[in-house]
Amino acid sequence: MTSLVFRHSLLRGVPGTCRFISEYRAKRPLFTLFSVRSYATGEDNRVPKIYTKTGDKGFSSTFTGERRPKEDHIFEALGNTDELSSAIGLAREFCLDKRHTFTHQLDKIQCVLQDVGSNIATPRSSARESHIKRTKFIAQPIVDLETWIDEFTEELPPLTSFILPSGGKSSAALHLARTVCRRAERSVAPIVRSGEADPDVAKFLNRLSDYLFTVARYASMKEGSEEKIYKRPE
Repeated sequence: MTSLVFRHSLLRGVPGTCRFISEYRAKRPLFTLFSVRSYATGEDNRVPKIYTKTGDKGFSSTFTGERRPKEDHIFEALGNTDELSSAIGLAREFCLDKRHTFTHQLDKIQCVLQDVGSNIATPRSSARESHIKRTKFIAQPIVDLETWIDEFTEELPPLTSFILPSGGKSSAALHLARTVCRRAERSVAPIVRSGEADPDVAKFLNRLSDYLFTVARYASMKEGSEEKIYKRPE
């Protein structure tokens, strides 16, 4: 006998810290990019498969159970947020190689992005009160980003020219993550304006791009790598 349950389709890609520590939502389950999975129960011990075939016709489900085409603005925003987490994960690996002290911040940010996705995946127009309560996005991560930005800025030399993405592999990867973050923010903006997602989701992404720019400069400085300065071609 089988039963249908919602499974977090990205759980296997989440850093280990997210499974045990979400300091922002430690007691709330995460729901992002849901898919319906068929799980064996009772005497049926078959291992569940990663593919479900439920999206083969170009539609997918939100957390509220609503079926929408995969090109819907909700799934566009979810995809961009997922890509952002992957870009940060790649940058984090470069930063770990250089033993940067801020990698734990990148871990936390990836966890918060799961919460961002949970909120996006719960369009308010079709959500019940229980859905909204479970996926509400809180403002504390925004405060944390601002604190980290201020701390790094105190150590950085002031900007006097436009800089190009550069400054070593860690810095360049963080700059790339910043540009993905800007795209994610652009795709979330209309969702927030229409009232389908919490406004603090857009604020978080806006502040996150500032953080990634700042920490990219910080990584470059700590590695002793030179940032490339924009010069008008002659």
